[in-house]
Amino acid sequence: MSQPAPPARHWLLTEKRTPLPPPGRGHRPVRKLIHLGCFLVFLALPFANVMRFDIPRQRFYFAGFEVLISEFAILFFALMFLMFVIAVVAIMYGRVYCGYACPQMIFSEASTAVEAWTAGLARRWAAGPRARKLLGRGLFLAILAAASVFLAFVFMAYFIEPRDLLHRLLRFDLVSTGGILGASVTLLTFLDFTLVKQAFCTTVCPYGYFQGLLQDRHSLLVAYQDPAGACIDCRKCVRVCEMGIDIRKGPYQIECVHCGDCIDACDEVLAKVGHPGLIHYSWGGAAPSGAAEPWYRRWGLRDPKRFVILFVMVAYLSALGLTLYLRKPVLMRLTPDRTTLYALLPDGSVANRVRMNLANRSPRAVEIRVWVEGLAGARVLLDRNPLTLAPGAALERTFDIAAPAGPRELNPIRVVIQSSDQAAFDAAEMNFIMPTKGN
Repeated sequence: MSQPAPPARHWLLTEKRTPLPPPGRGHRPVRKLIHLGCFLVFLALPFANVMRFDIPRQRFYFAGFEVLISEFAILFFALMFLMFVIAVVAIMYGRVYCGYACPQMIFSEASTAVEAWTAGLARRWAAGPRARKLLGRGLFLAILAAASVFLAFVFMAYFIEPRDLLHRLLRFDLVSTGGILGASVTLLTFLDFTLVKQAFCTTVCPYGYFQGLLQDRHSLLVAYQDPAGACIDCRKCVRVCEMGIDIRKGPYQIECVHCGDCIDACDEVLAKVGHPGLIHYSWGGAAPSGAAEPWYRRWGLRDPKRFVILFVMVAYLSALGLTLYLRKPVLMRLTPDRTTLYALLPDGSVANRVRMNLANRSPRAVEIRVWVEGLAGARVLLDRNPLTLAPGAALERTFDIAAPAGPRELNPIRVVIQSSDQAAFDAAEMNFIMPTKGN
């Protein structure tokens, strides 16, 4: 009888290789720098009015512009542009946003790091295991309580004016709507950092499921390829994974956030035994070919669909920029009020009524002046001319234009309205109606 063939030995036992040079910085340090940049942007946006909803005043601050909630065109193009940014990132780069820029991931990893740091302090300061546990947990909860108040304040500043919010915080306001919302956000933030953390990404967050619908064979993935059976089953890629998955089971696991920690771990371990890492960023999960590619393919523009969605995103961005550029800081509108055609004044002159609508969308007060052109002796009967319009104020008023009686029944006139800084201007062409000769 023939003897069974002996089992194949692992390459590590049959072949000794020279260790490779240690890998470079890896993905994790770069990712932490991006986390820091995103955190600083998160802090700066509401206080610099780069992007903020002021719900009590019904204002939307975007790129330095103060936009009324009623200005639908600007809000529409801004939201459509942001939606296409999310779609483009998901289609081209998979869940890179989750690992590199998502606030939930950034703060969850920071919470885990703080917990490990406080545990280390407790081991140095306390004697017994119970004392170490209590001290470490107490320090951790105290730090997270303070961080929750601070982060909740920044988050609420996106919707309430920061100075008003600070005034509420210093008074420990738990009565008004803003105070109750602030306390609720603080509590939810604290519970999130202490209990939920990355579990939010796999249970509540819809973005992973949304990205799964958008990705295709050209999307960027973290993929494991081992055609030669080089894996030594050290499981370090599993131990370093923040999401607790085994990337060797496939690149399409919905929990994978493409952070790259498993890539760094595999490169570090296998470099010591002279073998390159087995986990890579890969377009569609394909094995790296090593061949040079054009720059647009390296950036993710790998098929016509990506050029189309990128063009649509740029189109929405251009429309948003054009809308903001053409936006008038002071909105003015003049229309004749024909509920009565004319009125005779005690001094014998004739009056026509005009309706004026004003909205000051600039951050400073402006003075509005109205005058008439095209009719001799015409005057504007306003109690104040120019009149002052406060920042964010809107005004609707009717006033009379008076002129000496004349022989013509219809007299073309031009009513002009202009702000004091000449940044806003409008004119309305209308007919000034006189009584007929028989009246």
